[in-house]
Amino acid sequence: MLGAVRMHGRAHGYQVRNDLEYWGAHEWSAAKPGSIYHALKQMAKQGLLHAHETAPSTAGGPPRTEYEITGQGTEEYFRMLREALVTYDQRGDMKTAAVGFLVDLPRAEAVALLKERTLRIEQWRASVLEHYIPEEGPEQLGHIGEIMNMWVHTADSEAEWTRGLIERIEGGAYTFADEGDPFVGILAEGEENPYATGERHPGDDR
Repeated sequence: MLGAVRMHGRAHGYQVRNDLEYWGAHEWSAAKPGSIYHALKQMAKQGLLHAHETAPSTAGGPPRTEYEITGQGTEEYFRMLREALVTYDQRGDMKTAAVGFLVDLPRAEAVALLKERTLRIEQWRASVLEHYIPEEGPEQLGHIGEIMNMWVHTADSEAEWTRGLIERIEGGAYTFADEGDPFVGILAEGEENPYATGERHPGDDR
């Protein structure tokens, strides 16, 4: 949500909700309408966002609140982004969001963080192999061996994907911070969202 507000400069809650649905976040995260509006209010209370009261909405409802990321919010946004990129065992929604905002970093820093991620994955895999020998198959530990087998396969898959991403970035893929016009991944004001759920919420007009 901090990233969505930051991309707009200023955005009201429904714009943030619309962006998250455009990105499919309602499918891969807990970002539902009620939680989105509540989180925006909470982040404003925490000083991560500044809330601006604006003119009444075009729908004829009460004045909408527009949010703008603060200096503190920007620091927290980049802290979470960097942490999510190096952490191999975080929730899927954190990893997905981190990849979505990866280009907000300088190219060299993004590569360095992803290399750190790969190193941590390899270290974790090595710790699993202290108790499990993949060549002997999962049956060596009864059905519990399937858990460690899953961990090894997951580590291998994560490491392969991360190395591939690093290779693409080092090869010049994508536009990173300070390199030019970034990829526009948000909807313009009034642009129809083909992925909107259509579910109405009382917070949509505020």
